[in-house]
Amino acid sequence: MPTPSTRPTRKAVIPVAGMGTRFLPATKAVPKELLPVVDRPALQYIVEEAARAGLGEVLMVTGRNKAAIEDFFDRQPEIEAALEKKGDAARLAAVHASTEVAQVHFVRQGEARGLGHAVLQAAAFVGDEPFAVLLGDDIIDARDHLLEQMLQVQAEHGGSVVALLDVGRENIDKYGAVAVEPAGGPSDDGAVVAVTGLVEKPPVDEAPSSLAIIGRYVLAPEVFDVLRETAPGRGGEIQLTDALATLVERGEPVHGVVFSGRRYDTGDRLDYLKAVVQLASEREDLGPGFRTWLAEFVADLPAAGASEA
Repeated sequence: MPTPSTRPTRKAVIPVAGMGTRFLPATKAVPKELLPVVDRPALQYIVEEAARAGLGEVLMVTGRNKAAIEDFFDRQPEIEAALEKKGDAARLAAVHASTEVAQVHFVRQGEARGLGHAVLQAAAFVGDEPFAVLLGDDIIDARDHLLEQMLQVQAEHGGSVVALLDVGRENIDKYGAVAVEPAGGPSDDGAVVAVTGLVEKPPVDEAPSSLAIIGRYVLAPEVFDVLRETAPGRGGEIQLTDALATLVERGEPVHGVVFSGRRYDTGDRLDYLKAVVQLASEREDLGPGFRTWLAEFVADLPAAGASEA
């Protein structure tokens, strides 16, 4: 039976090579990962999450037209000098925060062949140790320690760990779905399950459960060998879900952490707008005034189905 790894997880991988077609025409010029969620790009929230969990080295798997991401995490001496001259300490600190949050590296994917292929580009960076993968469409609230719990589960059980969300059976065909059974161990508070099978975007009537994989993974390095052997699957792409399914079939441990906290989906336009409103409402500096305005705005909206005069 595989034993838990004693190697610590120190590195995170963030795939950012997608074209962002759902946000066109804005993403003709700005990578979707840099679209602002209030006053920080979605991608900065993700890197901050990795750093909070102790993952100080981050690799971004980029593609063409993503040079702005590298620029964002680089120093900007001209901006810094101008803010310092003006005595604008708050904005200067915010600029420094974006460049000092973690040690960020970059590699080009070259050809977009799916999430599994993007993860495979990180093999040299990761080496022979477990690592985290964070997808940029999901922002996990800083008050919810999902990634930290996943790292703990991996340390206890070894193998790989995926984040799960109950999306309802009617929505499961949009996600990777899992079959599960109860898991034991010190971290098992009812939210930790053993994964016994995975399938990418199954028909609703064939889904093994309503538990969907969301954008957080802690993966054993053995996944790289499996990805090299994984044929293109759904959509003609190399699917990470298929590689994890192979690991399960081979008897490697794969666990899931069922998440019930605060998650902000920035993956499509409507959910992006909801995320901006939710996060702005809770900000100490913006929230009070924004909530007051929002309540007045909503009160003046016409009732659903009513037509304006």
